[in-house]
Order: sequence, then C-alpha cells, then structure tokens
Amino acid sequence: MASEPIDDNPAGLAPDHRDFVTALATGLQVIRAFDANHPRMTLSEVAARTGMNRAKARRFLLTLHGLGYVRRRDRYFELAPLTLQLGYAFLSANNYQSVIRQHLEHITEATGESSSMGVLQGSDVIYVARSAAPHRLMTIALSVGTHLPAAATSMGRMLLATLEPDALSQLLDGLTLETYTPRTITDPQQLRAHIETARAQGYCIVDQELESGLRSLAMPVYNMHGSLLGAINVSTNAARVDKKTLTQRFLPLLRQTCREIASQVS
Repeated sequence: MASEPIDDNPAGLAPDHRDFVTALATGLQVIRAFDANHPRMTLSEVAARTGMNRAKARRFLLTLHGLGYVRRRDRYFELAPLTLQLGYAFLSANNYQSVIRQHLEHITEATGESSSMGVLQGSDVIYVARSAAPHRLMTIALSVGTHLPAAATSMGRMLLATLEPDALSQLLDGLTLETYTPRTITDPQQLRAHIETARAQGYCIVDQELESGLRSLAMPVYNMHGSLLGAINVSTNAARVDKKTLTQRFLPLLRQTCREIASQVS
C-alpha cells in the first residue's frame, strides 16, 4: 500500500480547525517556553512566557510533571531528561542523520570552522545536526535542538527561499523583525529581496546580522529524490574569514557536500 504524502504546508491546521487539539498544542507550548535563557522558571514566569493565566499554566505544568517531562524543585520547574526522547524520535526516524554528521565533520576538518544542518519550523530554524569547531563563535551555545530566527540566519533565509511564494508571503506578513546587531535587516522589503537573491543564486551569506563577528554561508540540501532535507552551513568569525574566502573556498566545498548527500540519502 502506498504511503500518504507528507504535508509540508508550513501553516498547518489553524487553531480554530475542528481537528486541532488545543490541549496538545498548549502542552508543547509550555515545553518550548524553557530554553537556554530560561532553564528554570516559576509558575508565574511560565505563565508570563506562554501568555496563560496562572491556573492554566499550573495544570499543564503539573500534568507534564506527572508524565515525567518536567521536574519540580521548590518553586521552580525545569525540563526533565525525558523530553530528550521527543527530539530523539525525530533523529531516529530520519536515518540520514549519521550520513549528515559525517559530512558536517568533514567540512569542519577541511575548513576549521563549525558546520550545521537546520530545518525550518515556523519562523525559526532548528539545528538538527552539528559539527562544532574548537573556537566558539556565538555567546550562546549552539547544539542540536537550538532555535534561531530564520530571518537573521543564513540557513533560515536559505530555507525561506525554498518556500512557495504564497507560503513565504504568509510567513513574512506575520513576522516581527527584531534588531540583533547594527547590521540586522529589519525592513520587510529588503529582507524579501535578500531571500529572492538566495533563491536565485542557490546559496545565502548572512554577515553579522544575528551577532557581531558571526558570518555564515548556507545552501539547501536535498535527497536523491529531490526532496528538501534542510540547509547546511559554515559559520565563521568575520575577522578571520572574509567573504571572498566564503565564496571561493567554502562555497565549492558546500556544493560538493550537498551533491554527495543527495547521492547517499534516499
């Protein structure tokens, strides 16, 4: 029996759709409220970050606590190790992960720079594989599961460039562009122009828009059937690697890597 096609519609079901399970969405919203900047929160802090009242936030926190996804320490709540299974389910269901990691490690060995793979989730890019160089580029620690704003990252913009025009317009129309550095593009039309440039040339460079000193190059990566897997990048220090090096040395390596992945992943 043929399997049903995967729905790649980034919008998904609307919250008022009859098949939309609000309780599930709310529970996942509570889990996502915890991040590197908010690893432990009180009930009031969770309620504020999720926009819920305290009573509703309390019910969901206690339910997640009862299921083992949240731990409670005095007044504070934090994610429990069981939440790792949610991410591991994605990794184990996609058997290309080991292939991707090997290629990212090769990029790091060849360039001395960090390399990652990300996928688009709403207006964020989520890291699903990473090979870290010894030197640290960002003030935050990047790892599998890290969310970054797609509009200000090379992988994010490259993935936005792969969307159908209507889907891209829908996403950008609802996006609030934040300023991260003096170089961050916050004009919607200018951002759209950069995305269209990335679509036309097949790669994207973002220069110190998310964090000063961070320069990165990204390309989309596909499997052997032409289905999008995500985007891979090389992240560099702007003082150490100029744009000419990115395009003349790193871009051919990234292109070759994408071709090899496409030949190996079904």
